[in-house]
Amino acid sequence: MKNFFRILSLILIIFGTSSLNAADKIEYLKTDWSFKGLFGKFDRGALQRGYQVYTEVCSSCHSMKYLSYRNLAEKGGPEFTVAQAKAIAASFEVTDGPNADGDMFTRPGKLSDKFVMPYENVKAAQAANGGAYPPDMSVLVKARGGGVDYIYSLLQGYEDPPVGIVLDEGVYYNKYMYGNKIKMSNQLSNGLVEYSDGTKATVEQMSKDVTTFLMWTAEPHLETRHKMGFKAIVYLIILTILVYFSMKKIWSRVETEI
Repeated sequence: MKNFFRILSLILIIFGTSSLNAADKIEYLKTDWSFKGLFGKFDRGALQRGYQVYTEVCSSCHSMKYLSYRNLAEKGGPEFTVAQAKAIAASFEVTDGPNADGDMFTRPGKLSDKFVMPYENVKAAQAANGGAYPPDMSVLVKARGGGVDYIYSLLQGYEDPPVGIVLDEGVYYNKYMYGNKIKMSNQLSNGLVEYSDGTKATVEQMSKDVTTFLMWTAEPHLETRHKMGFKAIVYLIILTILVYFSMKKIWSRVETEI
């Protein structure tokens, strides 16, 4: 009898916890992502605009340490021309060396260089951000539950805190952040950047563009993977058909002999 009540209590705890988790689940904003699905592809315009948002808004605090400037010209990504990618790289000053005199020096960036880091080290980043360390954005989409929907929603989730909620200095309210408290202030506002392709830079548009860019930095070979997956499915379908008719022919002979 005791074991029965123990099992019953365990079941109630499990179902109770599941109910609480379901109640606390955040409903993120939804949008159409061009890269979703078996035939999904990145929107080149969105990737290029997203890079612009990252460069003009995010890169002053957030690094992109796994990305090189040459990646911007690679197939499957923003697909800037090589000349454009070289110009982008050259617009940044890169520390190099030592030279013949044993000194470090700065030079214009090259395609082979990694993206320039906003801070020299973690301590410098924390000192500039009130003790908080801005995460690297290279694989941020994969490192956060909710993925692209979470990032897209977070960038649009800033609002005044509800009555009764008091925030510490340097802390902001965001309805899509876990716990609703975040140390990063609202970075986006309508017209913050001027898109070269004429797209209207609303907060929603910039959020979608930079999230698309971050999805690519996290999965630069997504389109290749989708193509390989499609080819594998077609191959398996053809193989299944061949095996089916081969077996049918073999068994028809067996039945005839019997």
